[in-house]
Amino acid sequence: MASLSEDDRALLRPHLEPVSLPLGTVLIEPGRPISHAHFPEDGLCSVIASSHDGGRIEIGLFGRDGLAGVALALDSDQIPHQIFMQVAGRSHRIGADALRRAINASDSLRTLLLRYAQTFLIQTAQTALANASAPAEERLARWLVMYHDRLDGDDLSVTHEFLSMMLGVRRPTVTVALQMLEGAGLIKARRGRIVVLNRSGLIEAAGEAYGPAEAEYERLIAPLRQTAQSSSA
Repeated sequence: MASLSEDDRALLRPHLEPVSLPLGTVLIEPGRPISHAHFPEDGLCSVIASSHDGGRIEIGLFGRDGLAGVALALDSDQIPHQIFMQVAGRSHRIGADALRRAINASDSLRTLLLRYAQTFLIQTAQTALANASAPAEERLARWLVMYHDRLDGDDLSVTHEFLSMMLGVRRPTVTVALQMLEGAGLIKARRGRIVVLNRSGLIEAAGEAYGPAEAEYERLIAPLRQTAQSSSA
């Protein structure tokens, strides 16, 4: 929302509804029409791909930097993935038809949303790269930095169960990866939360999968950390 022009804010404002989004709230269901788009004000949204055998893995995440329902800007009314709140927060919700009308009325709004779609496409590509070639501790470091990018402070609320799904590994592997990062002095792990102690060290530990999507976001929209810390509706 912070990156919208004043004219585009004015175009959207009459249709925006502030809503609270508790942990686990599903914003978009796979294969179902998108009824509302959400501009998160805080919290963290997870994009989940599921297999027919019940397997689930996170393929992307966003917070105040993004939009749940960007498919509407691509002239689509559904996606094959679920989007839910992995960290509780608030958003400004807008009906799908109202957002479509605004997009059709404003070239600058359409351009901004398409730019965001480009950055998210690169993020998912980097996730695929990490999942294919990086060890669990490297993938975990990348995810923690991405989480840190989008929330204020250094205290990250997350469970072993979710980290297991995010990494696509068993919980013992998550425990070992956390211990490795903690042993290097990069984080402090506690039950249900992780404290970031050394962000630059985490970025180094994250390897080559972290950086391209973030650089593209900065090139096309705004610095990601600044956006996460200063955005408001």
